Amino acid sequence: MEALTRECLGCRRCELAATRTHVVVGRGNPLARLMLIGEGPGQHEDETGLPFVGRAGQLLDQILASVGLDPEQDIYICNVVKCRPPGNRKPTPEETAHCRPWLQRQIELVNPAVVLLAGSTAMTGVLGIKTGITKMRGQWIEQEGRAYMPVFHPSFLLRNASRQKGQPKWLTWEDFKTVRARLDTLETSAQSSETLH
Repeated sequence: MEALTRECLGCRRCELAATRTHVVVGRGNPLARLMLIGEGPGQHEDETGLPFVGRAGQLLDQILASVGLDPEQDIYICNVVKCRPPGNRKPTPEETAHCRPWLQRQIELVNPAVVLLAGSTAMTGVLGIKTGITKMRGQWIEQEGRAYMPVFHPSFLLRNASRQKGQPKWLTWEDFKTVRARLDTLETSAQSSETLH
């Protein structure tokens, strides 16, 4: 991961390199079974060089903790694009394409069993699915030996604060409980397999 990070720091593949403060590669445990991929860095992320450290990142950390996951040990967090788009706009398809090789290498290096795709940009950027996130969230998509689940982006949850049943925050909590159960099942299967050998 260190070599990939060094290469990313020198990237000039697109115009985002001219306006960034920092390249934002990833945070968390690169050996984790769980990976979360978001859209791109915001202002706080561009300033610090770390993904999901602003208000949306703080909410993400709270959601992870609510299901017993440690944001530093149990997950690796990154984005589809590694540089902040000006004005926090969505990355263009071209910018996403320029960053795709970096993201593919991150996925290969981390080799997670479960990947959360936070928002429609991540879902489209990773799996090519253009259906809206509202229709796809909470569904498992099996691809290349991995289980992917689209979830609402934490920034969307900040704009939709209701915790009532059926609302985005409630649905997200249900999704994360489902992910936790899947991770627990994988752990139990791995332990059973080790016991048999």
